[in-house]
Amino acid sequence: MAPSDGNQRVGRWTFLTNHARVLLEIARNPNVRLRDVADTAGITERATQAIVADLEAAGYVTRTRVGRRNHYTIDPDSRFRHPAEADHSIGGLLSLFTHREHSKPS
Repeated sequence: MAPSDGNQRVGRWTFLTNHARVLLEIARNPNVRLRDVADTAGITERATQAIVADLEAAGYVTRTRVGRRNHYTIDPDSRFRHPAEADHSIGGLLSLFTHREHSKPS
């Protein structure tokens, strides 16, 4: 079906999950507030907190308290969870989506 055929489902999905979006926002700024991650990802702060808890439980993210804020560390060697991608580390995804931020001239 072509996008112009009136199909209501055309605009309802994206390639990246909310978990991926949250992980990428943390990769871009390890000191980010979850409120800001939620705004950027277009989800609620509560959903963002649940996703970070999932990522922590799975070993993708470590949260460290620094004063009144959290600092997040991502293990780029962690593998994707789905068997079809399990032979790839998440570092590839992170570099794909964060390389522009690191290569911009100051």
